[in-house]
Amino acid sequence: MLFGQSVFQSVLERLKAEEESEDEASVAHRVHGFRTGLAFDVMEGVSAASQRAGQGYLDNMEPETPAATADEEIRPQPVAEPEPEPVMPEHLARTASAEIAAELAITAVDTLQTLNEKRRAFAKSNHPDRVAPAFRENATKRMMLANLLIDEAMRRRGR
Repeated sequence: MLFGQSVFQSVLERLKAEEESEDEASVAHRVHGFRTGLAFDVMEGVSAASQRAGQGYLDNMEPETPAATADEEIRPQPVAEPEPEPVMPEHLARTASAEIAAELAITAVDTLQTLNEKRRAFAKSNHPDRVAPAFRENATKRMMLANLLIDEAMRRRGR
């Protein structure tokens, strides 16, 4: 509160005083509360042709280049090299159940906690969202088999 007024009230009074002090000619095209004029104030000095609808777009286009004459040297355009295809990691090629079981190394002494840790560690390197799109099918197979093996080991621990 400034001198018995809130900050908002003092700002409103200042704006009202500024509005009253402006002359009528400059206020005619302004919106109440804005300090700047509308777009036609900004357009001063711009060519009349570019003020027509769509002309501003055409003004910014690059002019067409004329065809090369026989005297001019024709230079070949550089060809962008295609990106090399990603190489599948070796572990994603192993999709057999026995190979995944060997990677997980589930033993009779594993607890529920260690089995969950093995699941998280396996998912960290094999989850389909973490590999290139070309290898997602193999990653999905690996994750399904690993989850199946871990779930079966957990069921056996629960008995």
